[in-house]
Amino acid sequence: MNKNIPKCIGIIMDGNRRFAKSKGETPSWGHKEGYKTFKNFLEWSKDLKIETVIAYCFSSENWKRSEKEVAFILSLFRLALSEIQNKKNDVGEVIFIGERKHFPKDIVEKMEKTEKETKNNKGTHVVLALSYGGRNEIKRAVEKIVKDSPKEISEETINKYLDTKDIGDPDMIIRTGGEIRLSNFLLWQIAYSELFFTKTLWPAFTREEFESMLEEYAKRKRNFGV
Repeated sequence: MNKNIPKCIGIIMDGNRRFAKSKGETPSWGHKEGYKTFKNFLEWSKDLKIETVIAYCFSSENWKRSEKEVAFILSLFRLALSEIQNKKNDVGEVIFIGERKHFPKDIVEKMEKTEKETKNNKGTHVVLALSYGGRNEIKRAVEKIVKDSPKEISEETINKYLDTKDIGDPDMIIRTGGEIRLSNFLLWQIAYSELFFTKTLWPAFTREEFESMLEEYAKRKRNFGV
């Protein structure tokens, strides 16, 4: 693997439901398979010394899905948070971005506990975007800026009010599932990110394809508009 690897990767994990349909299974089965792939992806990232992974797990628009599907996804979040708790000394720092106020109280409490207990952990930082939307994030940042009335509003000022203020911008964005769009993900932060799209549905995404993308990333020249 080329040593010129991205420090921060954003991942849009698209295709769980279509993968399930292709196998004659339910959407819930697809989400479970997607969760398995996500855990594998974090292991690959750890092995490859990726510093930070920002994962688009549940958008602010996803609340509009069927009550049954949302309920299952929430149960999957609870499972994931419990697994993190059981391995809290073996994971990097875990951070949640998005509007957590929309989640049930028990999930919010587990989020807060997870952030507190992993705060000083080493290894790949895991940022989970839950009930997240890029436009909403910018809107909330503007509201806070107006309230605080800083003397100067620069790009640095805005950065300090974003959910990702302590995280940094992604060097690379990966979207699986065949769609070539960003779907309201990190709209401010991706100004100079390298974009990668694949037709592979998320549960079928492999380490080999991930490493192939990293090899391509290493070949790209990033001049940030200069």
